[in-house]
Amino acid sequence: MTVVDAPVTAEAAPRSRPRLPGSLGALPLGAWILFFFILPFGLVVWYSFGYKPGIYSTHANDILSLDRYSEAASPTFLAIFVRTLKIAATGTVLCLLIAFPMAYWMAQKLTSKWRGVVLALVLIPYWTNFLVRTIGWQISLSPTGFVSEILQWAHLTDDQLHVLYTSAAVQLGVVYNYLPLMILPLYVALERLDPQLLEASRDLGGTAWSTFWHVTFPLAVPGVTAGLLLVFVPLMGDYITPTVLGGASGSMVGQMVAAQFQSAQNWALGSAMAVLLMMAIFGTSAVVGGVLKVLGRIMTALTSLSLSTKETS
Repeated sequence: MTVVDAPVTAEAAPRSRPRLPGSLGALPLGAWILFFFILPFGLVVWYSFGYKPGIYSTHANDILSLDRYSEAASPTFLAIFVRTLKIAATGTVLCLLIAFPMAYWMAQKLTSKWRGVVLALVLIPYWTNFLVRTIGWQISLSPTGFVSEILQWAHLTDDQLHVLYTSAAVQLGVVYNYLPLMILPLYVALERLDPQLLEASRDLGGTAWSTFWHVTFPLAVPGVTAGLLLVFVPLMGDYITPTVLGGASGSMVGQMVAAQFQSAQNWALGSAMAVLLMMAIFGTSAVVGGVLKVLGRIMTALTSLSLSTKETS
């Protein structure tokens, strides 16, 4: 009896989907960066070397010079720049101090059901226009606004509140407007924090304070860095908040730049001011980012040293 082997048929190999090369996949991102960052920034730098030829002209670049930079670095500009840097630094730190405990509570204490609800409440202000939100604070902080009326009703002050059109009003406005930009990256970073790491720190005898500095904060440094950049960079160039809430005593550099482009029609001087502002922003961001990176490494090293010491003891 002969056994005949059945013919073996090879299975058809699954057809692979065509994939775009890596360079083609990066084209949309590259086009976005080129047309909405590099080219505008290049035009601003180019205009800063020009001048205003006449009353009815905005700029000319047939004669290039650095005169606009020396004109931009006037005592008035430097004084307002120092005020802007102070408001931006204070506002960024206040946003961090307010956002960190709130983001930790959202990420570690709330259940998954309520996290989405609270996160939506944080994002609700961004469903309205930036200018509308700021005007709301202008109405609230006016001498006849509800804040003044509440303080007088509670007998905390006998006179009307005169905080509008001051640096304090601008400070309050920027913290309110940019606080969600600090909460979101901190929430993302703290949500990824493994609770077992916190339990291990407590089991090894770590206090709540030492657990925060040696475990929680080093793991949250990427979120802190992202939040600082998301708040500090746009805050330095903000001109809507100081225009609505600050008046003359709370003016910022963004107002000076906008005034040169809009009312004065001196694009060359406005571009020079904008370049100086961007250079200051890039320099400050690089320094703060480097400090946070070094601080994170120090915290991680101290954590490893502390754990090894406790294990040997």
